[in-house]
Amino acid sequence: MKLSIGEAAKLLGVSLRTLRYYDEIGLVRPSETSEAGYRFYDGEALARLQQILFYRELEFPLRDIAEMLSRPDSGRHQALLQRKALLLLERQRIDGLIALADASIEGEIDMTQQRNLEKELSARRAEYAKEAAARWGKTDEYQESLKRQAARSSQEDAAMQQEADEIFAAFAAAMDKGPASPEAQALVKRWLEHVNRCYYPCTKQILACLGQMYVSDERFTRTLDRFGDGNTKFIAEAIAIYCR
Repeated sequence: MKLSIGEAAKLLGVSLRTLRYYDEIGLVRPSETSEAGYRFYDGEALARLQQILFYRELEFPLRDIAEMLSRPDSGRHQALLQRKALLLLERQRIDGLIALADASIEGEIDMTQQRNLEKELSARRAEYAKEAAARWGKTDEYQESLKRQAARSSQEDAAMQQEADEIFAAFAAAMDKGPASPEAQALVKRWLEHVNRCYYPCTKQILACLGQMYVSDERFTRTLDRFGDGNTKFIAEAIAIYCR
């Protein structure tokens, strides 16, 4: 069996851009490319694509997927066990929120179990915060960020996160237009204004460093690529163009 890139995309339920991006980063290559530049995928390539899409459903970043596909089965098994543990923990957290909503409807609320789950999740996320403090703790920007964070309410935090998610989703939607497009550059400006307003005064030099950090730290990549494969790289390229 050999399918064109369009047929493969339709079969797997992904975009042409996704398959082209996987080819670009070497995650899965077409089995054959015609003289006219048309890509074709055979059964082996399609099976690899199905594996990749399965891991993406489990929210593995592409960098981790590439490593997993190069591992023996035992390495993949361990990675899947770790991911399953995190997903189960997240499911417990969501189930707890649903139970709290039900209890609230009935007029009886017990926050103890939910708080315990939130603490466990927070502990796992705290690793990055400690690294940030060690890396930037003495900078004026980091101290300003802490001050603003302390002054915000939980509702303000939620609104700020929602705005950030909207910006990242807009970046993903603009990928086809290119990082130098007016749409992408307007989004970089919007992101810069967001950082200035919510975190600390952000110069173009700082913004350029942020763009580099997004693609060099897999935790940022994991977050931003959830809005679309290749979104992190696209944002970093758009930022680099904006800051020139």
